[in-house]
Amino acid sequence: MKPLEDILVLALEQAVAAPLCTSRLADAGARVIKVERAEGDFALAYDDVVDGESAYFVWLNRGKESLVCDIKSADDHALIHRILERADVFVQNLAPGAAARAGLGSDALRDKYPRLITCDISGYGEDGPYKDMKAYDLLVQAESGLVSVTGGAQEMGRVGVSVCDIAAGFNALVGIQQALIQRARSGVGCAIKVSLFDGMADWMTVPYLHGVFGDAPKRVGLNHPSIAPYGAYRLGDGALIVICIQNEREWMRLCEQVLEQPEMANDTRFANNMARVRNRAELDRRIDGVFDQHTIETLKRKLTEAAIAFGMVNDVDGLARHPQLRTWPVVTPSGEVEIVAPPIISDQDEGRFAPVPGLGEHDAKIRREFS
Repeated sequence: MKPLEDILVLALEQAVAAPLCTSRLADAGARVIKVERAEGDFALAYDDVVDGESAYFVWLNRGKESLVCDIKSADDHALIHRILERADVFVQNLAPGAAARAGLGSDALRDKYPRLITCDISGYGEDGPYKDMKAYDLLVQAESGLVSVTGGAQEMGRVGVSVCDIAAGFNALVGIQQALIQRARSGVGCAIKVSLFDGMADWMTVPYLHGVFGDAPKRVGLNHPSIAPYGAYRLGDGALIVICIQNEREWMRLCEQVLEQPEMANDTRFANNMARVRNRAELDRRIDGVFDQHTIETLKRKLTEAAIAFGMVNDVDGLARHPQLRTWPVVTPSGEVEIVAPPIISDQDEGRFAPVPGLGEHDAKIRREFS
């Protein structure tokens, strides 16, 4: 038996943040009814790369039941409330104020259904001057300052995945799981509110503290702003390798066994991490001069023998061929495909995902059940 079997989730959701949260609830055994507009979740139109299906939709909507509803229709509104009478969790990430205007605001629902756990996912939260602003992932990456610490020295960069949405989705998941545990003790649900901005502000705590108490970190590309050496170096055969030195014992082994320059370990310019960061340009010049003499195979052997942490810089094709990558099959409306397996491994795993629903696939079944 999966941990969330017998839990019913109603999701008025779109795009990434809420669907990510509810997909993980579905993975854990919850029954998730996804309420969609007649045209469907607009993530369906993001792309069609998975045999005609959207990569985002396939990733985030496995294991759900699709119900097409017009929440402004009296009949469909009544249907939603009949589902809510039995539901354990209600998740929504509509535009600011849209759920409340439709009579599905969390305060009203909590009054009517005391055992219900409501989760509202917004861009900037429900208070403050930004509460009514639309917020997409790139906007929040910019507003939170994430782009200021991402990219190379000359230009800011967007994190290449929807990191603000993903953070919000997982924060919502944690909040819901905690609320389910609390309800098991008290018998009463609660209201959870999560925003993209709060999630990314939390992730930005270390740069924030550096900025408040010292100097905000500078963009350093594939390097770490406050640890050195901790970044990417090019080898003689053109490959890029990342090495990460976490303490002085590792630094000494790097100097003695890999760089074969033991005197560097006690050079005052490199004698501790703060000194190495201050003198990063000269440090990198010295390391580059050695690494340029090696191929990937010879350097990997030396790093392994010295117990130095390293990794290769891959592209997406490299990930797809990575020997550590795990995949599971999932059935979509266009057929079965392999996608990345869940990051949590359980002894109850079935080795495949539940299917991705077609738009409105479960309309008749759900309307009969909740008539």
